[in-house]
Amino acid sequence: MRTWQVERRKRTRHLIELGGLVVKTGIVDLTGDDRATILGALIWIAQKLQSDEREKALTLWATRGRQAFAAERDAWNFTAAQDRRDGA
Repeated sequence: MRTWQVERRKRTRHLIELGGLVVKTGIVDLTGDDRATILGALIWIAQKLQSDEREKALTLWATRGRQAFAAERDAWNFTAAQDRRDGA
């Protein structure tokens, strides 16, 4: 496989993962899949990161993100444990 193909696949995977985060937050459903609203929210985030509130925002958002990932992992582990117990 050519180098450009490998890089393109890596980029595609990265974009898919980022899109998955947008869906995971519920933003798509909460906005009725309104692309302008979603883009506006992302622009607001970018502006916040360019402001004097950058560090505070990064700390808050990273904490919330880690908590969400942990809750998702715990829910998945709980379901997997139930499936093993139930013989599924």
